[in-house]
Amino acid sequence: MMDSLLSGDTYTTVLWCGLAYVVLIVIGALFSQAPYGRFASDQYGVSLSPNMGWFLMELPATLSFVFFYCQGDQRFEAVPLFFLAIWLIHYGNRGFIFPLLMRVAKGAKGSFSIMVVGAGWLVTTLHGYLNAVFISHLSEHLTPDWFSDPRFLIGMTIYAFGYIMNIHSDTIIRNLRSKDEVARGDKVYRIPQGGLFKYVSNPSYFTELISFTGFAIATWSLGALFVLAVSAANLIPRAFQVHRWYLEKFPDDYPRDRKVLVPFIV
Repeated sequence: MMDSLLSGDTYTTVLWCGLAYVVLIVIGALFSQAPYGRFASDQYGVSLSPNMGWFLMELPATLSFVFFYCQGDQRFEAVPLFFLAIWLIHYGNRGFIFPLLMRVAKGAKGSFSIMVVGAGWLVTTLHGYLNAVFISHLSEHLTPDWFSDPRFLIGMTIYAFGYIMNIHSDTIIRNLRSKDEVARGDKVYRIPQGGLFKYVSNPSYFTELISFTGFAIATWSLGALFVLAVSAANLIPRAFQVHRWYLEKFPDDYPRDRKVLVPFIV
């Protein structure tokens, strides 16, 4: 069974299924918005706290990647081990530290739909599988020479910029609500300032896409390209929804020169 999952034919089939799912996400985004956070809705049944919902949704990305990585013939090679470390650092922050640091008002109603968690499990499991199997088993170019390849150097530079700025943008958002307000149960909204917020309404989404673009270049992998595609399918429509929400929430004060997602462009 495991040999079948590691085969190139199975990998290609799963990749095409994943890309087909991306198309379904794009179509779904035309008619509805993901029911979590400020767009939470009771019509989708049980809702979890943002901390728990985010943790559960992201967890398979780590578990799936580590499991399938450990099955690969190249799992002890230098370049695959490097990308394993990058993956664990990335999802250590995204899946564990980020939800732990969320400032959720005490007593706040659950705002993370269980439906989002379920859909997220499919994506993050595929995400882990497609990247781990390629990196630790199917890739032929991830030899020690890859560390000096321009694709690796350019990709990792882009990735590092995106990752650092993503953490910075998340920190700005988190600090909009003080710890005292959280303890009192105050649910307040403010206009974020500083960093990339000077240019766009959604720097966390922008830098997430930048990170995955860099990772795709650095690994030169279609599996990483799937992650970029599915992230774009989810985040780009939501970025427009968030931008519109800010304009409606703060009609007189929100900076009209801020773009939605990409500085100076969109």
